[in-house]
Formats: sequence, C-alpha cells, structure tokens
Amino acid sequence: MNRSCAPFNVNAMEDDKDPILSNSTGNVSYGASANETTSQTSDSVVEVAENIETAPQLRSPFYWSLSRSLSNAGATYVQSGSTRERRAAGNARRTLGTFAGVFCPIALSMFSTLLFLRGGFVVGQAGILETIAQLVLAYLILVLTVLSICAISTNGAVEGGGAYYMISRALGPEFGGSIGFLFFVANVMACALYVSGFVEGILQNFGPGGSLIGKDGTGLPDDNDWWRYLYATVVSIVCLLVCLIGGAMFARTSAFILMIVVICLLSVIISIFAINHTINVRIPFTNKVVYTNMSEDQANITGKYTGLSAATFRENLLANYTVDYNTGNTMQFATVFAILFSSVTGILNGANMSGELKDPSKSIPKGTLSAVGFTFFAYLFLSILIGGSCSRFLLKNDYVFLQQINGWPPFVVIGIFAATLSAALGNLIGASRILEALGVDQLFWIFLKPATITTRGGNPIMAVIITWVLVQCILLIGSLNAIAPVTSVFFLLSYAATNLACLALELASAPNFRPTFRYFTWYTCGLGLVGCMVMCFLISPIYTSIALVIMLLLVILLHFRSLPTSWGSISQALIFHQVRKYLLMLDSRKSHVKYWRPQILLMVANPRQCCELMDFINDIKKSGLYVIGHVKVGRLEDYPTDPILDTQPHWLSLIDHLKIKAFAELTLANSVREGLQHLIRVSGLGGMKPNTVCLGFYDSSEPQDTLLKTKVRRRRFFGNVENESFSQIEGYFVGPRDGTSPKNILSETEYVNMIKDCLKLGKNLCLCRHFNTLNKTEILQSDLNSYIDVWPVNLFRPETASYFDNTCLFLLQLACILNMVPRWKSKTTLRVFLMVNAQTDNTIQKEQKLDMFLRQLRIIAKIQVISWDHLQPYMRSPYIEMDFDGSHMQDYYEAPDDFVKAMNELIIANSSRTAASFLYLPKPPTESAMYGKYLYHLDMLTANLKPTIMVQGLHPVTSTTL
Repeated sequence: MNRSCAPFNVNAMEDDKDPILSNSTGNVSYGASANETTSQTSDSVVEVAENIETAPQLRSPFYWSLSRSLSNAGATYVQSGSTRERRAAGNARRTLGTFAGVFCPIALSMFSTLLFLRGGFVVGQAGILETIAQLVLAYLILVLTVLSICAISTNGAVEGGGAYYMISRALGPEFGGSIGFLFFVANVMACALYVSGFVEGILQNFGPGGSLIGKDGTGLPDDNDWWRYLYATVVSIVCLLVCLIGGAMFARTSAFILMIVVICLLSVIISIFAINHTINVRIPFTNKVVYTNMSEDQANITGKYTGLSAATFRENLLANYTVDYNTGNTMQFATVFAILFSSVTGILNGANMSGELKDPSKSIPKGTLSAVGFTFFAYLFLSILIGGSCSRFLLKNDYVFLQQINGWPPFVVIGIFAATLSAALGNLIGASRILEALGVDQLFWIFLKPATITTRGGNPIMAVIITWVLVQCILLIGSLNAIAPVTSVFFLLSYAATNLACLALELASAPNFRPTFRYFTWYTCGLGLVGCMVMCFLISPIYTSIALVIMLLLVILLHFRSLPTSWGSISQALIFHQVRKYLLMLDSRKSHVKYWRPQILLMVANPRQCCELMDFINDIKKSGLYVIGHVKVGRLEDYPTDPILDTQPHWLSLIDHLKIKAFAELTLANSVREGLQHLIRVSGLGGMKPNTVCLGFYDSSEPQDTLLKTKVRRRRFFGNVENESFSQIEGYFVGPRDGTSPKNILSETEYVNMIKDCLKLGKNLCLCRHFNTLNKTEILQSDLNSYIDVWPVNLFRPETASYFDNTCLFLLQLACILNMVPRWKSKTTLRVFLMVNAQTDNTIQKEQKLDMFLRQLRIIAKIQVISWDHLQPYMRSPYIEMDFDGSHMQDYYEAPDDFVKAMNELIIANSSRTAASFLYLPKPPTESAMYGKYLYHLDMLTANLKPTIMVQGLHPVTSTTL
C-alpha cells in the first residue's frame, strides 16, 4: 500500500544501486570531475613520496611541496603532459628571492614618476605640510593594506596571480574574479601611466625647447599628440620584448636598475646640500601657461633655486593650488593626492610575482614592508629638501627642474628613465600574470583561454601580448596627470578588496586561518578598507562609481555562471559565524504566537515521486524552516561506511534542481518509525526546530515518476544546462516489486503509529495526497481563477461545524499563507466552507459570525455555505445525539461507509475549480484494531479529490492582537 508521494516504502530506501540524483558516472560534479581531482591528488602524493625516497635530505620542504601540490589552483602552466611535467614547469619558474623578486620591483614601482618628475610639482601645489600629510595618508593606507597582504600570504601556499589569487581564494570566485579584473585593469593603466611618464621625460629633455636641447636645436618632433603616441608605442614595444623574453630577466636585473635609481637620488640629495648659491632655472618653453603669446626666442622666464633656505622653506610651507601647465586643469587636494598616490601603488608588484618566488609566504611580507619603509623615508626626505631649496614658481612650472640643480644633469635623466621604465615593466609583467591566472581559473568561460598559452619555460606570452594591446589603448588618453586619477581609483578598490578579504577571514574565526604574520588585527583591516573607499570617492566620485558598477555587474555575472571550481568562499564561513551567533540569541522561550511561522519537516522516501509536493510545501513555509527528511532502513554495522554520506549530495542536487529553499536531513534506523522519531528530535537547531510534520498519504495507487515533469532551469548563457543528467536517471518507484519481501512494505499499524508519534511529540501534522496531479503552471497561466478550499470542520462530525479549535485555525493559517504567495495570490481565491443544518441552524447568523471572525484574523476569504441535511439518512441515530459542545471535535468517529462516501461526493461537487483543499484530520483511534478502518475512511474521504492536505493542529498559530 503506497502512493506516488508516500514517503515510507523501505523498498525505495534500501536500493543502493539507484542513486537519487546522479550523472551517468554516478558522480555529482560541480566543475572538475571527482575522478580528475582524485587522480591529480594521487599523483601529487606519489610524487612527494618518490621525492622522499630518492632524496631523504629534502624531507624538510616536504610539507610545503605537498601543500602546493594539493592546492586547488595548482599552477597548470603547461597545457599538456603528465603531472610531473606540470610540476616541473611550475618549479622551474620559482627562482626569485626576497630582494630581487619583491623588494626591487616594489621599490622601483613606488619611485616611478613621483621621484624625479612629480615630486616638486606636488610640493609646489600642496606645500610642504600638506605634502607630508598626503604622504602619511597614502602610506598609512598602503601599510594597512600591506599588513593584510602579509597576513593572507602567510596563511598558505600562494600560487601565481598574486593579489588576485589571494583575494579569490579568500572571498570566493565571484568577488575574486571581479576584483581580479579590476586589479588587472589597474595594472594596465599603471603601465600606461609610467610609459607616459617615460615619454614625458624624453620630451622634456629632447623635445622642442627641451632642457638638453639648445635654443637652435629642433629636438624630437612634438607637433601633435600622435608623435607622443608614437614615442609611447616604441617604449611599450621595448617593454613587450623584455616581457616576452621572460619576467625573470627583468627581476634579475631589477637590483641593478634600483642601484642606478638610488645613485641618481643620492646625487640629487648631495647636490642640494652641496650647492648653496642661487641658480636661475629656465622654465621650459613647453609650459604654455607661463609663455603666453611668446616666441621661443623671447622665452627666458626663470625660477629660482636658492639652496637650503629658511625663507624658501616658509614660502613653500602651505598649499597654493593653481593650474597644471600640462593639462590646463586647476589642481586641488584630491587631484594632487591622486597624482601622488598613483605613483606609489606598486605594493602588490612583489605579490604579482608570486609564481616566480621561491618562498612567497616568506618573501612577500619581508620584501613588501622593507620597500614601503624605504620609499617613504626617501620621499619624505626629498620633499623637505626641495621644499626648502626651490621657489614655488619653479616647482609648479618645471617638472624636470632637478636636472638643472643637479651636479651632473644626466644623473636625473637616467633616474627618470630607469624609474619609469622599470615601473612600466613591473606592471606589464604583473598584469600579464593576473590575466594568466584568470584564464587558468576559467572564470570567464573560454574568452581568456588564449591567456593560458605559455612557453616551455612557463612564460605566458599570450597574456603579455593581450596586456600590451590594452596598454596601447590606454595610451590614447595621453597625459600622465589625466591617467593618474583613474589608476588611483582602481588600485584603491583593489586594496580595499584585499583588506576586505583579510577582515572577512579574521571575523569568520576559521580555525585554518592562522597566518604566521601576526602584526595585524581586524582594526587594521577595517581602517584600511574604510581609508581606501573614502580616498576613492575623494579622488573621483565618477570613476569610483563606474568601477563599483563594473565590479557589481561582474559579481552578478559570475554568481549566475556555472563556476568550474570551488575554493571555499569566505561567505560560507561568515554566514556560519553569524548564524551560530543569532541562533544562540534565538530563544524559543521568548517566542510569541504573533510571530509564529510554519517550520516544516517533510518526510520523503523517493523524491522522484514527490517533486510537486516538495515544491508545494516550499510555497507554504512562509520563510520558515523547511527540512526534507529521509529514513534509510538498516544497521550501521552492515555497511563499511555510513551510507548516508554518499546519498546526501544527491539530495542537495535535487533541492538545487527544484529551486526550493530547504535542508536535507537523512538518517539510518532499524525502522521508518524509529527514523522519524530521530528526525523530529534532531532536525533543526536551537530555536529553529520543526513544528509541523508532513507525511505522504498511505494508499494503494500506482506511483508515478514526477521528477522528469519538473521544469529544467536552463542557463545557456551563464553555463551548461544544469539538469541534462536527470533525463538519464532510471527511476525507481515506491511500492512492492517482484521479489520484495513483506518486511519492506510499511504496515498500516506502523503508519498510524507514526501519526500518533508526531502528535505525541507535540508537532502539528499534515497528510498530503494527490499532489502528483498538481500542475502549478496550468493554474498560474489559466485565464480563470482557482480556489484554495478550507473545510474547517471534522467531516466525520459535521455537527461540530459551529466550533473552531486549533486545527481549524491551523487550516486557515496554512491556506492563508499559500494565498499570500505572489503567484498563488494572483490566480487563486481563498474559500472557506461553512456546513449548516438548514432545518435547525440560523444560516445567516452563522455566516455573519464566521465573516466577522475571519476579519478579526485579517483573512480575506469567500464563505461558501454548504447544507448537510441530505447526509442525515446515512447517519446512525446515536451519531446525531453526540456532543454538540465541541469537546470531542478532534476525535475520529467510525461513521458509516455510505456517509463517508457521500461526504466525499459533496467535496467533489464543490471542487470543480479547486487548486488545493485543506481538510480537517481527526486524531487516530486509540485501539490498534481501528487503525485499518481509520485509514480506510481517510482514503475514502479524499478519493478522487484535487491535491489535498489533511491537517491536525495542536498549538495556537493565529493572533487577533496588534
């Protein structure tokens, strides 16, 4: 005896060979197949074992190698070949130490354009005090971010991709992919910025009227912007060639380049101390703000270098913002800060080289902090020196004035070229590594697949070429000062994301977040995050808003994308942390009937036969707890491992397919009844425990496979069809089959005892029938409205129709909840049936009282009056004379079969347009001999009806108070 949604046939539960949901291989896959993952892991373990056997002296790096080989995002830089070849290619790239791989690239990038080209301009516009304040503010944000970088980078193996890798593995693929894209764009813009600075240095020295070109010399042509673009293209091609040869070559020579820059810087500092006399520095003729309507022969305006002077220091102490002669824009604090900050944004250049570092977790913190401290004191010292030795007019109107006051001017020229070119190279290399990592992670479908193409040595040549093309596009903007604000905003957002990632990891209190770098707290992460966001909007609200919109669109896009892998999103850890905290605050002793909501445990044996019912219960849960329970009959000692662990993923896959918001709770028990008791007691947590149990109906109708009738959610643009494997599932059905022993069939006695157990355990009860016939699509698309019918009367005792108990109120509450669901509300009307005896009852008065009662409950419903006079001939006389006070309203009465059949026909006659019916479920009889009759009458009463729920309520669920 069973039903299409009957939940308790052991036959369905004991068939281990038919998984509930599976693909053709029997695995649930959300990206790389389980077999592929297993094989990769096995290969890695074998490799480590082989290394230990062949080289016992290498046991010390074993754990580091193992953690890298087992990383979810292991670097697969060679697209074909064995695991050993891939690992060898990855290890071949790891040749850089702390100084060459981190300190030098960061220091060179942070010197970039500010050191020799814009340092004086910033002091001239902002003054010494505001320049120091801007430096402190910028470096405070940088240091706070560096602390977060150090914490994340020392919490595990860091693969290629640098900051993108760290953010994506902490915040998950959605935020990681979007922030990675922004960080990539920021590096592309920074590369274009430094190339523009290099070209500016060339033209300031070798262009018309340049400092190294005499008055009679023509210099390099600079008639229009296309000449500048040509020079920038030549410089970027040089950078491209270096990167195509390999980033390691640049890293190995970075120490030599840094030495050159430091020597040039020392020459400037020594010159300022050594030269104490006044020098008149000619303002370049390219300054059209100073040279207005003047020919080059007349251009002889000068600014003064006074040597270190207290008067000059006082003159430059405060801010005096004017027009920038290069862009023609009036400067202010935000724009000058943008220029300053865009030049010191290279703190992640070392992290970007993580794929080439021997020990990223050690090198990134040491190298980054050292480089930040070194550049800060260099800038601070130089700003004070030039502010105390050069007139404000000179600082504002000559970007390359340091050449004229230096003991040997070519030193400064060499410094400009070395600093800007090395910074451009560092960002081009870093951007290409980020692009390669995005391509390897397959977040953006096949669009970035070309970026994964590498040389035999592991150099991502296609990523370098793509990045170079984008740099060429950015160079069309032209001016360094015009590119700087956009670059600053994108970098600040990337830094904000890094701080957010570290803050989230710290707040989640995950046991596995234990970085060896200890000098950070959630305060530093929070301050870094707030500081970055405030400065973003201060620099450019428009660019910041655009960048945030782009980021949010990418987050949404990646959220709906069928992501190929899972890295353990921090959102799950944060949700767990917050849910645990609020569950402790959710005290069941403080619950009030005004805020009651259904928290439902739906028992299911074979989900293939109950899809419509599971979807329907999802509609009436009203944001409450919804648990789908399943009992597998057996003993744990009969299995090598817990069989529930293998089945759980299939149930979760089904829940995803049906798009319902439910939990799956499975248990192993000696009987279904015992398993039901387990689930009632242990389902939920704290104040979130089921208060209602739903069971499938017990009858002998033929089960149906309803899974394949459900809608398949297709997202062809965002990913593969999610349910393609469902069509391949061989369905199994509830009910006796050939060779089935009687013990596998749920008996009537056990089923009724389960009903009694639910009530004994204080749970409201629902018996659901005919939901295999429910067609929500037809109901919701019909031109005619349907009805949700409520029969708030024990139909075995219709004389109690004048009374309302908890079950009647529970019926009304569930029906009202269903009618509140937007889709049901638009196409259904709530209808309450009032049964009267036309000969003895005042029908109008009863209808008015019911209408008033429904109004008090704020339930909008149509009252349908039904006379049961014609049923009296089917009743025995003692039945009529039973209590009229309603004290035994919930009890089952063994009415004549003809009466029950007639009552069923009455319901059918009034259900032509019914979508779902809610009926009163009487309590089971106390004598076990009556169980069969009880089920027989329930079957007879609900035969041939529309989808029906029979309800027994124990507790108050409605309130008339405010």
